[in-house]
Amino acid sequence: MNDLKVKSYLPWVVAIALFMEQLDATILNTAIPSMAASLQVTPLSLKAAVTSYILSLAVGIPVSGWIADRFGTRRVFGFAVAIFTVASVLSGLAVSVPMLVATRILQGIGAAMMMPVGRLAIIRTFPKTELLTAMNFVIIPALIGPLLGPTVGGLIVHWLSWRVIFFINVPVGIIALWLAYRHMPDYYGNEERPLDVVGLVLFGTGTALLSWLLEIFGEHRLDITSESVLFVISLILLAAYGWHSQHTPYPLLRLNLFQIRTFRVSIVGGFVTRLGIGGLPFLLPLLYQLGLGLPAWQSGLLMMPAAAAAMGMKLIARHLLRQFGYRKILITNTFMIGVTICLFARVSSSTPLILIVALSLAQGFFNSLQFSSINSMTYADIEPVDSSMASTIGSSLQQMALSFGLACGSLVAAWYLGALPQSDKIAVTSALHHAFLTLGVVTMLSSIFFWTLKNEDGENVTKGVVADKES
Repeated sequence: MNDLKVKSYLPWVVAIALFMEQLDATILNTAIPSMAASLQVTPLSLKAAVTSYILSLAVGIPVSGWIADRFGTRRVFGFAVAIFTVASVLSGLAVSVPMLVATRILQGIGAAMMMPVGRLAIIRTFPKTELLTAMNFVIIPALIGPLLGPTVGGLIVHWLSWRVIFFINVPVGIIALWLAYRHMPDYYGNEERPLDVVGLVLFGTGTALLSWLLEIFGEHRLDITSESVLFVISLILLAAYGWHSQHTPYPLLRLNLFQIRTFRVSIVGGFVTRLGIGGLPFLLPLLYQLGLGLPAWQSGLLMMPAAAAAMGMKLIARHLLRQFGYRKILITNTFMIGVTICLFARVSSSTPLILIVALSLAQGFFNSLQFSSINSMTYADIEPVDSSMASTIGSSLQQMALSFGLACGSLVAAWYLGALPQSDKIAVTSALHHAFLTLGVVTMLSSIFFWTLKNEDGENVTKGVVADKES
């Protein structure tokens, strides 16, 4: 397979699959009421259709690296896209909640393999001097998908059947399959390692339980004692995996990669930063609809400038990182993300629309620069033999961070609202403003993690310089 041709098309293959996955993950929420009416159930009972997808991701991502090493990236990626596409059709044809939940689990299994394997192919195809440009291109759909999801979902439900939400994945999936068949390279692991079944049970069960608790927290489906006990159990399972991984020759996730400074800082610092960023897709639509009194489709449009800024950022990110370095960019940019989140606390019905658009543009620019920087620096000092493991760990913790961030946003807003009714527009708006301030401060403080970087860290990505790999 021609290397130049692979480099030209591979980012498109991964970007299209990622866009399909990210759009599907967010588009469903706006269709819940319509789906509930069609299936003749209460909207709350459809929460399982969302949580089942997240749980299958939590369990499936950790094993994706092993599967790719064993069966090859082309076969596994194509199989994952096919599973996701077929499951989308079955979800659109669902006639009951149990059928919808089952098909969403199948979708999650496909999604759990798509992105980690696609990212692995990118890492192994591009040298580190070209990795930032490739990652920059691929990360755009991850930012655009969640922004388009609520708007597209609202328009589809308004004009068409909710089933179309799932059917739109079919043409996208077919294109991704064709491109994968033509241009996806086929990489295998350097050694055939056995599957860590014990580790999969410990880590998979722990992350699935923790993700589920975050999804249902505050809904009063369980008493506080039961939630606390299950929370402790999930932490014990994850701690048990940490111990197990140090005492087995072939762990599911090799945690000693965290001894590499750039990998450790990008994963841990990115995780904390996402706690603030992750709550925005949940809180901003509430602010626009409740605080500004806008309809759902208009509030969705107000989130579009962030997508435009994200696409513009990719044109200058490499220049910025080459000029200032990862350390300065991540410290400054993380602080600026926190500032923009805090500024949303000043948005009210009297705020000029142009200022809201400008704030959204700034938010999209800083968020996109942050993700591009973190995602490329993650692999700056990773050896090719460890790329599969690094990709799996990065994808697993990124999925956990997204769940944590969404939960943090909703919990902080609920805490400020207290016992006041959600029908009280002034009280809800005030709670949202305080939530933005809290999440913004947390994000600004997370910049501390990036102070541990050295000025030369990541230069092998931006300038082709071999950086010091000392932890």
